[in-house]
Amino acid sequence: MTDETRCPCGSGDTYQACCGRFHAGEAAPTAEALMRSRYSAYALSSTDPDQFAQYVYDTWAPETRPDLEDLRTPGLDWDRLTILSTTAGGPFDGEGTVEFVAQYHNDHGKRFRMHEVSDFRRENKRWFYVDGEVSD
Repeated sequence: MTDETRCPCGSGDTYQACCGRFHAGEAAPTAEALMRSRYSAYALSSTDPDQFAQYVYDTWAPETRPDLEDLRTPGLDWDRLTILSTTAGGPFDGEGTVEFVAQYHNDHGKRFRMHEVSDFRRENKRWFYVDGEVSD
C-alpha cells in the first residue's frame, strides 16, 4: 500500500496513520480502534492471508478465539464498515462494546450484511475482542 492509500475501515485516514500502525504491532488505544483494525485485517486478507489472519487471532481473547485456520476468509471481499455505537471502551476502561455493520460480498457477487454488537476487554494496555452477538 502507498502512503496515501485510505484505510479500509472507513475512518478517512491513510492506512499507515490508521490501522496500519496496529497491524505493525502498536496497541489500539480503544475498543473501536481495535474493531476497525480487525475489520481492516479482514478487508486486506486477500493481499496477505497469513499475516492478517494472525492479527485477528492475536487480538481475539484466548478463551473464545477459534483456530487460526478458521480465520481465513477466501472468496470474501469486505466493502464497508459502519460503526453504529460504542459503550465505554476508552483508553482507561477495562471493557467496552462496539455495535457495527459490515458489508461484504463473495466471489460470485452475492452481497451480505453482518450486524454485530461486539464485546471487548482491555488487559495489560491491549484491547481484545471477546465475543459478539450477531443479528439481522
